[in-house]
Amino acid sequence: MLADDFFTYQSQTSSHPLGMEISHAKGSYIYDAAGKAYLDFVAGVSACTLGHCHPDIVKAVQEQASSYMHVMVYGEYIQEPAVSYTKLLAENLPSSLQTTYLVNSGTEAMEGALKLARKATGRSEIIAARDCYHGNTMGSLSLMDFEERRAPFLPLIPDIRHIEFNRKESLSAITEKTAAVVLETIQGGAGFILPKNGYLAAVRKRCDETGTLLILDEIQPGFGRTGKLFAFEHYDCVPDILVIGKGMASGLPIGAFVASKELMALLNSSPELGHITTFGGNAVIAAAAKMTLEVLLRDELMNSISDKEALFKMRLQHELIHEIRGTGLMLCLLMPSAEIASKLIHACAKEGLILFWLLFDNKAVRLTPPLTISEEEIIKGCQIILEKLDQIAQ
Repeated sequence: MLADDFFTYQSQTSSHPLGMEISHAKGSYIYDAAGKAYLDFVAGVSACTLGHCHPDIVKAVQEQASSYMHVMVYGEYIQEPAVSYTKLLAENLPSSLQTTYLVNSGTEAMEGALKLARKATGRSEIIAARDCYHGNTMGSLSLMDFEERRAPFLPLIPDIRHIEFNRKESLSAITEKTAAVVLETIQGGAGFILPKNGYLAAVRKRCDETGTLLILDEIQPGFGRTGKLFAFEHYDCVPDILVIGKGMASGLPIGAFVASKELMALLNSSPELGHITTFGGNAVIAAAAKMTLEVLLRDELMNSISDKEALFKMRLQHELIHEIRGTGLMLCLLMPSAEIASKLIHACAKEGLILFWLLFDNKAVRLTPPLTISEEEIIKGCQIILEKLDQIAQ
């Protein structure tokens, strides 16, 4: 049986994976091998921006795959999908964010950004936020302060310090010794914590005063999820290096870091090939990324996000929902306990609704559906949540 092979031949990331056998997926739904439909309120953990198998994405992938796929390591050949995508991205970013290095995932993009910051400044100290999450490769993991996750892999990259997110008083820790401050624009794993009271603008100001580079991690909130293309647009704060991933290509593996042309040129020499990737900028995935951005802009999907957020918040009123955190379609429900959060996730799965956990806050339930989700689908899913919470409360 396929399930037996899954547990035998494919490594597991937890002791109790959900283990649903997938048949196909379309729009806002995933279908299991028995043909049961599941309304997807998770979108592959914020990755499937345009839902599943969006026809424009499928067409772009098929057309590019029929021409060529992988032909050379990144940066050697001129490949139209990658060039046209990075140009379109630059046209929709501040002018200081002009040049993009395409990689394979968000955490790889963060690794590149850290290397660039240290090379640009000649400094080694990196400052990150407490309760941050930037990925699981060694550099990204080094930024984390969650000792339970770090300890088995020590020693990690040195010269990492931490400040409190949203606490302006801690910004004095940023000095002329600091190469970069690395922040999630919205803290994801910690429970969708929004920046408040001009915090990001204050960080930007302190970085400018000390010659420190600001790296903003938009891997999760980027590509329209907050109602703007990138969440930093809400907060009067433009980073020196932007790190992106997840929703870039509507479910295909990709990441990137973006900076000025002058900054990015530092990876060209001393040494040459200062950052290398074989499959970054893959033509098929770049075609999907370009089409994702084109559809986001063409269909004005971002204009609908605030109304969809309001619908979720209006519908999800229940005694067991202590708080709805986040913004746009990057939301989470705060339950009274981790036990109730897990009961809700499993009960909704049986009813055909996909929810999921957050990394650090075990009382939180993730709501990050595709941006294309309809109001009718939101109402349907919310009704299932409320019915299951009523049963749990009994």
